[in-house]
Formats: sequence, C-alpha cells, structure tokens
Amino acid sequence: MGSNITATASLFSFWEVPESRPYAFIHQFLGSPLRLLGLITMPLLVLLFSCLAGIFQTASAQCPDYSSYSTATHEPFSEGKYQLSYQRPTAECRKFNLSDVEVTIQEMKEVVKDPDLFRLFENAFPNTLDTTVTWKGYSSNDSTEELTFITTGDIVAMWLRDSANQMRSYKSLLKASDSPDSLASLFRGAINLQARYILRNPYCNAFQAPTESGLPPENNGYADTDQVKPPFNTSFVFECKYELDSISAFLQLSFDYYDKTQDADFFGKFQWVNAIQTVLDTAEGLLIGTYADDGSVNESPYTFQRQSTSATETLSNSGAGNPVKGGTGLVRSAFRPSDDATIYQLFIPANMQFSSYLGRCAEIMQAHDAALAQRMSDFASSVREGIETYGKVQHTVLGEIYAYEVDGFGSSNLMDDANVPSLLSAPILDYLDAADETYQNTRKFVLSTWNPYYMHGPVLNGTGGPHVGPGKAWPMSIITSLLTSDDDSEIVAGLQMLVSSTDGLGLIHESVDTFNASQWTRQWFSWANGLFGEMLLGLRDRKPYLLATSFQ
Repeated sequence: MGSNITATASLFSFWEVPESRPYAFIHQFLGSPLRLLGLITMPLLVLLFSCLAGIFQTASAQCPDYSSYSTATHEPFSEGKYQLSYQRPTAECRKFNLSDVEVTIQEMKEVVKDPDLFRLFENAFPNTLDTTVTWKGYSSNDSTEELTFITTGDIVAMWLRDSANQMRSYKSLLKASDSPDSLASLFRGAINLQARYILRNPYCNAFQAPTESGLPPENNGYADTDQVKPPFNTSFVFECKYELDSISAFLQLSFDYYDKTQDADFFGKFQWVNAIQTVLDTAEGLLIGTYADDGSVNESPYTFQRQSTSATETLSNSGAGNPVKGGTGLVRSAFRPSDDATIYQLFIPANMQFSSYLGRCAEIMQAHDAALAQRMSDFASSVREGIETYGKVQHTVLGEIYAYEVDGFGSSNLMDDANVPSLLSAPILDYLDAADETYQNTRKFVLSTWNPYYMHGPVLNGTGGPHVGPGKAWPMSIITSLLTSDDDSEIVAGLQMLVSSTDGLGLIHESVDTFNASQWTRQWFSWANGLFGEMLLGLRDRKPYLLATSFQ
C-alpha cells in the first residue's frame, strides 16, 4: 500500500499529489487518455504535460544528487560506536514512497537491538525505492501498460539482472494490487519494460530509459569501441554484453511477482509471452558448440570485441570466446554477472538460475500457451541434467563440488565470484536445498583459500572477483553467505564484518579492501543494499534472537 505525500509546486501551491510518484498523479488527475482525448485537443494535451513535467523537474532539481550525497555523512548519526551516517533522502526527494516499507523499518527498530546494525538496515533496505526508481509511467502504445525504469544506482541505466534483484528485496512485502501506487505496480512495470528490452535486443544486459520517460540516453564511454553481433542502437541499449543471467533475471522477476500475487492474467495482457518465446529462441541458439560434427566451425550467434587493456572486457577468437563443446545441454554465456568475460562459456551458476526459473515460469505460461509451457519445462529439465552431468568436478580435498565454468571438453574453472548468480547463491536461486551434500562441499570451497578469489584480512573476509581485482572483498558475498547459512556463529561474525566496514557511511559498498575499510568502490550500489535488507528480514523470520546481538 502506497503512502500519500503532499508535493507543493512553486506555481501551483494548492495542488496536492496523492500518489507516490508524480507520473501516477498525472494519470489519476487527467484520467484515461482515451477519455481525455474526447475532451481536449492534442496541442493542449502536449502543453499540459509539458507544464506538469516542468513543475516536477523544478521540484526534483532542489533535491541533492545522490551520487554526491552518499559520499558524505549526515546527521543524525547512529548511537553506536561506528556512528553511521543517516543516508535516506528527505521524504519529498525519495523516488517512490511505500508505507509498507516504512512500517517494516519501524518494526525492525524493535527487533534489531544494535543501533549501528539498525542504521545500516534503515539506510539500505529502502535504497532502491528511495533513489533508483528513476521513472514510472505508461507505454505510449497502451495507456494500461505500466513501465518502471529502475537504475542500478550511480549509473543511469537499467541492468536486467540488477533491477530484478533490486525488486526481489521487497518480495516479502509484495501482494496483489491494481493500484498504480503499489509495489505490485512497480513489479508489473519492471516486467513489462524488461520484456520490451528483451524483444528488441535479447543479447544485451543494460538499457537506456524508455522514450516515454523523456530522459536522454546515457553515454557509455567504455562501449565506444564495441563491435557486437548482432548490432544494437545506443539510444536504446547502454551496453550489450551477453550474459545468460540477464535473461534468467527476467524469468526470476516474473516468477517473484507471480509467486506472491498469483496474478497469471497479467502475463497474458502485454508482451510477456512473446518475450518468453524470444528468451527460448535465444537460449536454444546458444546450445551450439564451437565445432560441427564434421569439424567445421559453427557461426556463433553472438560475438563481442572491445578495445581494452583488461582481458575481462573482451572475448578471444574474434569475439566468439574460447571453444565450447556442443551437446552438453548447457547454455553458453559470454559474460558473467560481474560483466566480466567468462573463461569457459558454460557458466554453471547462470545455468542454475535459468533452469530454476524457466521451470517455475512454465506454470505461468500454462494459462496462456500449454505447448510453450511444455517446451519451457522440457528445456529447464535438460539444462538441469547438463549441470549435474558436466558441472560437477572432484576436488582433491573437499570431494565433489560444482565448477564455476566448464567447456564440455573436460576443462573447468574452479572459483566463485561475489556477484549473483554465484555458486554460493545456488539455494537462493531455488536450484537446490542448502543441505545438499555437493552444495555444502562447494560452499566450503568458495569460503576458503582454495577459491582464488576468496579475500581475507583484518577488515572482512569474503569473495571478490576480477572486476575490481585481488584484495577487495565484496560485502555482497558475505550477505549471500548469511542467506545460505544456518550457523549462528557464522551469521554473527558476518554481521559484525558488514556493520564495521562501511567507512562510517552506513551503506553497503561494492567492494572493500580487506586491510583498509576506507578503501572501497561504489558508494551507491543499490542491489547490494537491497540484498542486505532482504537478508536481515530473513533473519527476523528464522533466527530473530540473533538480531538482539550487540556489535559494540
């Protein structure tokens, strides 16, 4: 249920905006566009929308740039020894206000006894709604099709993976609602916009704001030299690194909405069914190996080359990547969720995510296209079979574990990266139970120095990755370890590391130097903030007594 906020415009001080977003207010105030067109002319409509947009832009201009705001400390500070900054924008500067979130924060204040840990939750949990719901509105082609543009934080672009996970942070609060002011509306808008992106550019990972928003395309200087097949338009796409987890994230987001609302009808109204067809066609095309049976080289449906001094920013072999074997049942992925290139393109964590949510979304499809639902279910099963057949290796000390990447020829990459999907995150991808023996062996590997990207030191211990390099642990990996742990001492130790490593800012950073908490990357990383909130809410439900722990 959305909260009511009063917004005062300098020229129209008598107007109260009863919606959580001014776009919803415009829709409510003007009524149905079809009804409106019968009342006024198009020029007047354009003039009215321009006037209202100017008013809200003026109001927005008075709000601080959160990229800068989040690098400074703000009173009141938490009353614990870490004196963490308050980092929420003032109510009128928040992008989307939801009363259920505010109620949850107040409820957690009674449960989380440590003042610093509560401050971290208070800042982090609402961060997506406060700062990254950059635009919410309706399609220009259908006035009933909701759209939600969710940015990643300090980059004004919508990553399929990030936005799906940012919304997942609020899944526990999600319930069915037709209101444009609701959390359900945000989910529907994100699903609709992701479907639009996938239909046009299914190999791409990050996208520009929709034209309806009026926001200009962002320039991605890193992509200036990119040579990508199939080509894309930079006014629509921000970056086009093909990552299997991006289209898997669309499936995850779809399932999350359906799981909590049981609103199967929504998925038949707009472009979701067509987008699923595109996801299947794209993934099936990437079952192909490098070589045909006669030894000739198959044409890769996707290639990527970028001029860069970093090997993880481009692909070898003229943009096709290292060779992979066909017939494994595994779907290729050129890049990882960190946006780094895979070494071996049969990337196991993304295949886990794809199999898990493709199978779950088949239930949604059953109400719209039974044949397509069966195709989804069969494909999900074949990918799972491929993971269990080709994705496991024998570790000399730990026994059977899942590999991070394989090529199908017998080579494997034994590591894990902090970004989700990861091997560590397999239970929260709904792929397997955390008690699974192979998973437990894998977990021991990931959280040990057997993992070449496990970083440890006096500040914090956790997984990192090549994206920022050795010596930097990602708090996201610690959060993931707590989400998948039943060990009280491990959970308390992880919470201690998280609450003590924000450099006083009270937000979850992308990475932190394991020997110096003041050396970190990305002050505004909304996905990680949301994941922290999700984890703490999970502890409230399964281990509430741990939230009484003092970290002073």
